[in-house]
Amino acid sequence: MTAALPPMPRHLPPDRLASLLRSAPKSELHIHIEGSLEPELIFRLAQRNGVALAYPSVEALRAAYAFADLQSFLDIYYAGASVLIEEQDFFDMAWAYFERAAADQVVHAELFFDPQTHTARGIDIGVVIGGLHRACEQARSALGIDASLILCFLRHLSEDEALATLQAALPYRTMFIGVGLDSSERGHPPQKFARVFAEAGALGLHRVAHAGEEGPPAYIEGALDVLQVERIDHGVRCVENPALVARLAASRMPLTVCPLSNVKLRVFATLAEHNLPALLAAGLCATVNSDDPAYFGGYLNDNLVASFAALPQLGVAEAYRLLRNGFEASFAPDADKAGWIARLDAAFAAAA
Repeated sequence: MTAALPPMPRHLPPDRLASLLRSAPKSELHIHIEGSLEPELIFRLAQRNGVALAYPSVEALRAAYAFADLQSFLDIYYAGASVLIEEQDFFDMAWAYFERAAADQVVHAELFFDPQTHTARGIDIGVVIGGLHRACEQARSALGIDASLILCFLRHLSEDEALATLQAALPYRTMFIGVGLDSSERGHPPQKFARVFAEAGALGLHRVAHAGEEGPPAYIEGALDVLQVERIDHGVRCVENPALVARLAASRMPLTVCPLSNVKLRVFATLAEHNLPALLAAGLCATVNSDDPAYFGGYLNDNLVASFAALPQLGVAEAYRLLRNGFEASFAPDADKAGWIARLDAAFAAAA
């Protein structure tokens, strides 16, 4: 059951609703930290580390951010990650994200990171995790953002490689809270990673997985039944299976939806065609997130404001529900969630 709505205005003009969306406290649960690398930082790190880029300028690199599908995005995403070499590079990347997140009033963030992208280039996994963890700690002390890390396996690689990555990360077990599954979805069903997710579960790690973005609803079912995930990342294709929608609604299984990403990667032709209103109307625990914001045209507030501008079915109640879902779906302690939700309630009550 979803919680009752607190006192709030029934309707707000578009400009006031956009202002409320920007200023309210929020949680981000689907952010690939490597996908927050802005072209300007890529060039600075390339210069610092002596890395030659295939693009002559920041403008040329940004102009290349026109993707036909997920794979065409991944090709340039991995090229951008090549500038990350030293622990300080990973810190700088995460810190740049946290500064933007603070401006968006993000108070809790769970960051995905892809160690295999870096270890394949000879970077020690401790360098990756150490830099990101240090940024999380500083975000907490300097910006008031509660932050944690989720280690993702690249699904286009083998499960044996994922198992080896998990083992390599165990000396840093206290620095990450869970595991995820990302990269190319087509042709790589969740079942491929049954063993490594079972091992992660035995270690007490949270489990999430990308499913139902480009892949079919059956991939969502596989993530639930085989990987025993606690959240579905994306999941927008669940609507193709009414029984699955009913199951997701009944279990309050969170979906970490990324609207601008979905349009950029042609999951939906336009934002006005996005099924976010239908997900909420079906009682699903949908959340809004930025995915790979440097590549997809916006951070969390950009996704929220653009979605509400494009989808007139979304109003004040839906704004509250999405933001509250973001807190409820997080892996934070219940006491922290309650505190953030109280702040959210106060923000909406004050908008009356």
